[in-house]
Amino acid sequence: MSLGKVLIVDDEERIRRLIRMYLEREEYEVEEADNGKDALELALSNEYDVILLDIMMPEMDGIEVCQELRKEKLTPVIMLTAKGEEANRVQGFEIGADDYIVKPFSPREVVLRVKALLRRVSPSSVNQGNGAAKNVLVFPHLEIDDDAHRVMAEGQEVNLTPKEYELLCFLAKSPDKVFNREHLLKEVWQYEFFGDLRTVDTHVKRLREKLNTVSSEAAKMIVTVWGVGYKFEVEES
Repeated sequence: MSLGKVLIVDDEERIRRLIRMYLEREEYEVEEADNGKDALELALSNEYDVILLDIMMPEMDGIEVCQELRKEKLTPVIMLTAKGEEANRVQGFEIGADDYIVKPFSPREVVLRVKALLRRVSPSSVNQGNGAAKNVLVFPHLEIDDDAHRVMAEGQEVNLTPKEYELLCFLAKSPDKVFNREHLLKEVWQYEFFGDLRTVDTHVKRLREKLNTVSSEAAKMIVTVWGVGYKFEVEES
């Protein structure tokens, strides 16, 4: 039984073949694209559990693909980037990428990142049953249903990418506790030894923006503690 369906997008056949071999060994179903245009068509017409997306490609680059994809779907995206493409990585996060891996990379790292990203996605969302949800966090202006993988602000659903959702969930489960960026990278992104701290800042910014479109009060619950990190603040009733 497949653990999930993965789309690998890279114009280098050697890289696609290597990643495919490792993912199929872990029993993932794999499809490939060698340019951005084909990748976008596949991503919009099929349901993938995660997309591995190179930035520098012919036809359309990875940034454009992710930007167009996010207009239609919240499919988890891991960007594949070269070391010199730091600005593009930040841009990727700003338009909705969930994670990135820097080339050259270990294929085992790719598998671990895919597993970590999928750990919070889909299994619980299909197990809703008829009874009351067991994992629901309820706050003024905001409700997080972890069984249904759904966020409601002022009664209106907020569409978040997997990492935005996981970040919100992690903070909300420990109200008023301050987490520094390094800790958030380790717990939410599974970065043990390396990670760009701006990854956290960019996701917090996007999370606030999305909440703010529905409820400014909900957005204010994500609080910056200057010089330290972030916390989820619940107002006194």
